[in-house]
Amino acid sequence: MNFKLCIIFLSFLTLSSFTSKAEAPADDDGVIKILAIGNSFSEDAIESYLHPLAQAEGIPVIIGNLYIGGASLSLHLQNAVSNKAVYAYRKIDQAGTKTSTPNTALAAALADEDWDYISFQQASSFSGQYDTYEASLPSLFNYVKEHVTNPHVKYILHQTWAYAQHSTHKGFANYNRDQAEMYSAIVKTAAKAKDLAAIDLVVPSGTAVQNGRTSSIGDNFCRDGYHLDLNIGRYTAACTWFESIFGKSVIGNRYKPDQLSAYEAEIAQHAAHSAVMKPYEITEMTAYKSGSYTFGPLTEPIFINFGWASGVKGWNDFPGWNANTSITNLKDKNGNHTSASISITERFNRQSVNGEKVSSTALNMPQSVSSSALFGNSKAVYADMLIEKSTLKLSGLDKKRKYSLCFFGSRTGSDSSSIETKYTAKGKKEAVSILNAANNTSVTACINAIKPNKKGEITITVTAGENNNNPNGFYYLNAMQIRLSK
Repeated sequence: MNFKLCIIFLSFLTLSSFTSKAEAPADDDGVIKILAIGNSFSEDAIESYLHPLAQAEGIPVIIGNLYIGGASLSLHLQNAVSNKAVYAYRKIDQAGTKTSTPNTALAAALADEDWDYISFQQASSFSGQYDTYEASLPSLFNYVKEHVTNPHVKYILHQTWAYAQHSTHKGFANYNRDQAEMYSAIVKTAAKAKDLAAIDLVVPSGTAVQNGRTSSIGDNFCRDGYHLDLNIGRYTAACTWFESIFGKSVIGNRYKPDQLSAYEAEIAQHAAHSAVMKPYEITEMTAYKSGSYTFGPLTEPIFINFGWASGVKGWNDFPGWNANTSITNLKDKNGNHTSASISITERFNRQSVNGEKVSSTALNMPQSVSSSALFGNSKAVYADMLIEKSTLKLSGLDKKRKYSLCFFGSRTGSDSSSIETKYTAKGKKEAVSILNAANNTSVTACINAIKPNKKGEITITVTAGENNNNPNGFYYLNAMQIRLSK
């Protein structure tokens, strides 16, 4: 009798051991693999700072983002069903090296790795509308589940952020152009939509950003009214992903972007941590209502990079070329925030990467700044557009002070003898400066001692000069310096 019981017990142990092994991952290499099925909001959240945050804690990760700008859940579902190879598959490997593979299908990316986490997110303008999730998320989830290679994968719903209150995004009308209404709709929808599929966790980036907005930083987390600021905005979202996935408090993480002060990084980490603790409600950041993060008057020079470079120390990186793109509270060369802001009021055509790589000017530009630019075309259609002039607006200036503005424009390998570019600054009065951007390495166009208007604003118009003989009338703006006149 005892012998029989012993045999039964041993058989049970053997069966239990077999079942346990069957349930374990077949090939667990210790690397956490995260894939977003997303758009520019997943780009903001995970492509810049999530990897170094994990690296700072010794956590090996691989990050993927299936990118289509503005993609909705319904579009992802259509692409999945028809197996369309239309994604830019952006991947950050374990060493931190980033690659982008065009024309990739969803199924191909799902098969590329044994993903541990896969996220879904709605297009931002629909992010607070439950019926848009109900229409597509269950079917998209089922497709993904059928194609994954890791049976233990966990699924994420990315709770995105509300637009800045000043946003001009047309989708803001869905929420009566009210940030608080949009945030409330997003969190309520995410809490409900997660039950449409077997979602394992919600990453509350939207709540983290809203938490941060209660600090002294205020409503300065977006660079153009809806995409995140390249520094504190993206860092806050990445901190939220870090803590949500790894279950480790992000507070005290040693990594921060060079462009952020220690105080700003602390705000971002606390905003993210509070969001993970309370993902569906705002936590007032009472300890950070005032302090080191202040917007002071301009005392040191401000440098603005209008090209592709990002994260260049001492420079503000302009985020695009369309109207209403802006940088609020520009940083001076020492990284201190100022009350000055800049925005595009009339668009450029787009960005160029054909500037001179080596330059010698008082702006002391690195190669990454001098070699790329915003450009327009005043004489002939280019890329389906005729952009006769482009306009920027400086605001938040001291209307009692005078400012000096210096511009750099460059186009290398030009066949035109003159790509003359004219910069006109209008405040209380108007002044003009000109340079030839053709193969320019050393000339800047400067306007000195100009006073802002009564609103503390200076308008800058960039266009082709009278001597510009380029057939398209191309004109360029690579970089700019703003400083007080002596």
